[in-house]
Amino acid sequence: GHQQSVGQALREAFGYRSFQLLMLGYFVCGFQVVFIGVHMPSYLKDHGLAPQVATTALALIGLFNVFGTYTAGLLGQRMAKRHILSAIYLLRSVVIVLFLWAPLTPLSVYLFAAVMGFLWLSTVPPTNAIVAQVFGVQYMSMLGGIVFFSHQIGSFLGVWLGGKLYDLTGSYDVVWWIAVGLGVFAGLANQPVRETPIMRPTAVLA
Repeated sequence: GHQQSVGQALREAFGYRSFQLLMLGYFVCGFQVVFIGVHMPSYLKDHGLAPQVATTALALIGLFNVFGTYTAGLLGQRMAKRHILSAIYLLRSVVIVLFLWAPLTPLSVYLFAAVMGFLWLSTVPPTNAIVAQVFGVQYMSMLGGIVFFSHQIGSFLGVWLGGKLYDLTGSYDVVWWIAVGLGVFAGLANQPVRETPIMRPTAVLA
């Protein structure tokens, strides 16, 4: 029943550690998925795989993304959402490491695409739910958009750095391992996130 101005809502959110951690996690999400979506076809081509392998892989990512996002939404009703987010980011790192270590074949690419697709946008339901739980729904769209803006910054850096380091080294290996490290970082960063409604002083409630 309380009312806030836009300025109050922004100051409250940016000063709240859990909101900052969600933004960091979404930054990593953007870095990983857009780097993979844009640069994986070139990576596969460099390793001698046919173009249709990359096309099929991207299609599998899109298909399994539907199932992963739906599953994350269901799980978010039954368990702590911060644990779901941590698991998603950590699993992405594990999947990337296995992909890099395994022999690169069409089958390994398809398996990677299916699992990564399952983890692709599954971060969205738990992240948006935490924003709503903590801050309420009055400015949920605005705050969710700000968190997603962090995702877009990560997306830009993932695409740009992928190309930049490829030009410098002739390989995507460094960026793959950066994505692994960022996934571990995001998994740990989401653990301290608080999901309970924020305690507001009386002055804000008035």
